[in-house]
Amino acid sequence: MDNTNQKKALINSEIALFLRGLIIGKVLTLMVIGGLLWWLLKPNLLARNSIDSSSNQNFKTVSNTASSFQTVADVPPASFNYGGSTAWASIRQLVDSQIQSDRPELQLRYVDPTNASPGSSSGIRMLLDGKIDFAQSSRPLTDEEQAIAKERGFTLEQRQVGMDAIAVVVNPSLNVSGLTVEQLQQIYSGRITNWNQVGGPNLPISPLSQRPEDADTVILSSNNDLKGQALSSSVKYVYSTTEAVRQLSKIPGAVYYASARSVVPQCSVKALPLRGTYGQLIPPYREPMVSPEQCPRQRNQLNTQAIKNGRYPIIANLFVIIKQNKGREQQIGDAYTQLLLTDQGQRAIEQAGFVSVR
Repeated sequence: MDNTNQKKALINSEIALFLRGLIIGKVLTLMVIGGLLWWLLKPNLLARNSIDSSSNQNFKTVSNTASSFQTVADVPPASFNYGGSTAWASIRQLVDSQIQSDRPELQLRYVDPTNASPGSSSGIRMLLDGKIDFAQSSRPLTDEEQAIAKERGFTLEQRQVGMDAIAVVVNPSLNVSGLTVEQLQQIYSGRITNWNQVGGPNLPISPLSQRPEDADTVILSSNNDLKGQALSSSVKYVYSTTEAVRQLSKIPGAVYYASARSVVPQCSVKALPLRGTYGQLIPPYREPMVSPEQCPRQRNQLNTQAIKNGRYPIIANLFVIIKQNKGREQQIGDAYTQLLLTDQGQRAIEQAGFVSVR
């Protein structure tokens, strides 16, 4: 090999060595920088991992503590009869069917009263008479009902499981902006007889109601001055809310009050905003109101927010009425209440159109 070739080989070897050193140097530099960055960011990463871990743990805790129909103990494996409020119809259809699907050992059978229209009052009477095992009510117990129970050797307990409201409905053609609670009571006590007395047209008022002894709701008892007062002789009694809605669509001046969940979504009637002693008119439906022309493609929905915060003036609480006799009736009443108060039960009550209490 001549000198020229030797020199070229030496230069190539030195260049290769230089490049190798340069590459190794860059790699070492990147490793140092990466290590430094990892050291600087390590506390944040640890904190983030701690937060994520805590969040996951909290999620697991919530998930594990969420109650369902399956988590309720002491559900008696037998068949039971119950009855009461017509406002509970959607609960019986939706919630009770879910309960029996998840707990097939429990069988529930709804029983209609024999000589009265179905409702809270008739259901409580059936419970007092031993014809059903527990009752569903849209109103609290009365002193008279508690006294009857005491005479028969037991007591009655009411357990709240949901909330509803009392809505006032009229014919859709009636041009009235709303009513105060006092005006509503005066209509049913006979002191207001024409819609022009409350800002409406010159049209006689035709009040409809279920009989007080069978009704789900009572409006006169909410005012001490009217407590115990009978309804006006002008009031026309109907068997059920279904019959009342049918009458309202035919009578321009008719008015009726019932469970908001039952009547607010109806297409053939119009719910009126109500005002209490103070404040403004509050509708039982979510605004804007759905007109009859838009129904049934759209339906009015319950104003749950106004019910929850107490702005709507007439609230109807939903109670399970339990016979306290240390027997099978008390056992099923307690178990049914526990089922409705689970997370699953409260969600189902909301799906049925009511307001939960949890």
